[in-house]
Amino acid sequence: MAISASDVKKLRDMTGSGMMDCKKALTEAGGDFDKAIEILRKRGEKVAAKRGDRDANEGAVIAKINDDKTYGVVVRLSSETDFVAKNDDFVAFTQKVADIALENRPASLEALLALPMEGDLTIEDKVTEMVGKINEKINLTAYEQIEAPLVAEYIHSGNRAGVLVGLSQNSDDAYNAGRDVAMQVAAMKPVALDKDDIDQETQDKEVEIAKELARQEGKPEAMLDKIAMGRLNKFFKENTLVNQQFVKDNKKTVKQYLNDTEKGLAATGFKHVTLG
Repeated sequence: MAISASDVKKLRDMTGSGMMDCKKALTEAGGDFDKAIEILRKRGEKVAAKRGDRDANEGAVIAKINDDKTYGVVVRLSSETDFVAKNDDFVAFTQKVADIALENRPASLEALLALPMEGDLTIEDKVTEMVGKINEKINLTAYEQIEAPLVAEYIHSGNRAGVLVGLSQNSDDAYNAGRDVAMQVAAMKPVALDKDDIDQETQDKEVEIAKELARQEGKPEAMLDKIAMGRLNKFFKENTLVNQQFVKDNKKTVKQYLNDTEKGLAATGFKHVTLG
């Protein structure tokens, strides 16, 4: 059957796909728009599979919290190119995914992908549609959530990183301090909240590395344990959030800064998602 230019344009407006792709899909579907959309989605799936070995290290990271600041989510939608990542529609789509996550509180990335987004389509379906439209590998690659008496959020410039920080008390001053701490996480990249949150295997590895360095420096074998523990404590100070020097006042640790802001205020956890 003949496919009119107006029908092709209508399908293009509905899907964002190219004119020739829309014409082929409508022809194959015998003019049925629903079938044509399904054909385009399936082509998107083929594109995604074909590009499965491509790196998708660009994208957008969005962190959001609810109105009473007790729950937050951070999501990462990955793309191959910075050009796509900076597209307004791409960022808006990521924002919408974050909104759905915030409202539904899915337990995992897989559960988030299965949530409805538009009509009968899931988030995963819509991501596949975007692959077909843009012809580039696009994946929802990270989803984190945190719940606490107070949650503060921070998005690094250009949507390249998102941070959530949980705090023990809820107030305006605590929220402002939490934002400072979230920026600290983005800048200093701690690996854990406190030293007790670093697994024993990692600690043992750091001790062995410290001992070997001391041996290479010619330190006596009898002193190696003491030297290694000193270096392990330095590792804790540099890599655990609450023990790091606060970037806005290096005379204080993050733990001291929070307690000085509001007595008893403490960080209860954090989530940090970056591109790459």
